[in-house]
Amino acid sequence: MIRITAIGGVAWWICVWTALLVVKAADGLASAPRTNIVLMLADNLGYGDLGCYGNSEIQTPCLDALARQGTRCTDFYVVTSSCTPSRGALLTGRYPQRNGLTKQLSTTENWTGVGLPHRERILPEYLRAAGYATACFGKWNIGFAPGSRPTERGFDEFFGCRSGNIHYFKHTYHGQYDIFRGTERFEVEGYSTDLFADAACEFIRQHQEQPFLLYLPFNAPHYVSRVNTAPGEKPQWQVPEKYLQQYGWTGDDQVEKHRYLAVLTALDAAVGRVLQTLDHTGLSERTLVIFLSDMGAVLRPDCGLGVASNGTLRDGAPSVYEGGVRVPAMVRWPSRLVAGSECPAVLSQLDLLPLCLSAAGVAMPSDRLLDGVNPLPWLGGQAGTPHESLVFEFEGASALRTANLKLVRPSADKPWELYDLALDPSETRDLAPTRPKDVARLETLYDRWREDTKRDASLAVVNLKNPPK
Repeated sequence: MIRITAIGGVAWWICVWTALLVVKAADGLASAPRTNIVLMLADNLGYGDLGCYGNSEIQTPCLDALARQGTRCTDFYVVTSSCTPSRGALLTGRYPQRNGLTKQLSTTENWTGVGLPHRERILPEYLRAAGYATACFGKWNIGFAPGSRPTERGFDEFFGCRSGNIHYFKHTYHGQYDIFRGTERFEVEGYSTDLFADAACEFIRQHQEQPFLLYLPFNAPHYVSRVNTAPGEKPQWQVPEKYLQQYGWTGDDQVEKHRYLAVLTALDAAVGRVLQTLDHTGLSERTLVIFLSDMGAVLRPDCGLGVASNGTLRDGAPSVYEGGVRVPAMVRWPSRLVAGSECPAVLSQLDLLPLCLSAAGVAMPSDRLLDGVNPLPWLGGQAGTPHESLVFEFEGASALRTANLKLVRPSADKPWELYDLALDPSETRDLAPTRPKDVARLETLYDRWREDTKRDASLAVVNLKNPPK
């Protein structure tokens, strides 16, 4: 009897000990560090502008390393080819035709306009409600009226410019100083690319113990237009001398291409400092890092023609040919993605909000339609694409890609063109005259999309005199 009791006692203690281990493991799982998110956006960076996308002239070692450490996308798109609506699509996960921000904001709209309708919900609002610290450092460009400013739309912190192509050193836009901290104008000296990266690094250091979303929309390498320079000042690519000297050129070198390459190298160095800060704080392994461009390079006189590169792709922004809408994009997530991999799936900026929500453990919204899907399986190597088709529109130009076929109408008064991107990625041979059935089939998909985006759509972009209801 005693022998049996002894055995039962041991068994009882084993059961108790096992239960304690299970509870401890469950507690550990529940308190496991949550995934941080760093979303970096370049401004008008071309598909062929980086070393990791085939540019042999550029020095972009940090972005090239990021591509090696994560997944480099080959067929990643923005759904519109202009700065403002591209940002709205990225932050809402919804087509501009659904979120109500379809145009480029004017000067005064950048300063005082509602921009993205207040009915729309953007990425930081989802994540802050889930306990994330949130910050935006850089170019906003989607409206700065009361209620539209970053700290009123889910960001705990904002340091950057309201508008678009500010002067990199003087920080002016159409005659006004345009750097703000929170909702107030903030005087600061320095090169904008460095200022935004430095703010990002400090934010990371301050929030090591809390999950965070860091949105870092650089204004580089956007060209500085004449209206943002002082009288008599030559509009040109603006960059600290050290980045020109890195190529062996003098600090006052006036060759436009030299200066553009140096601007990209300065951007690369800024990205590198952010990634290095993640390393130094021990956060790299549990941080999802995304880098992409808001649209392709602009290839117009005085804006990038002969300097920026979209590789072999046709044209550039704001067109909807490949050079305007296919962009460089890289995703690094050490715990989920294989380093050095390549993703050929057709993905878009619309997919990044679902990716970030999934990484943060936040459920997809049930009160509105998202046009993106979580792309993680395809980033991880799954064959195919999550989209039956993607549509691209800006100022009357329209396009639709399904599988390898792309339907393009360069303006509303032009006929449809058809290209096979598998055989002709440069869109040089219009197949529309010989394949009318394919044109009709894709046009049906496009018409269906137009009808669908009328559902659950926000009001068109408005100003303070006619605020959204």
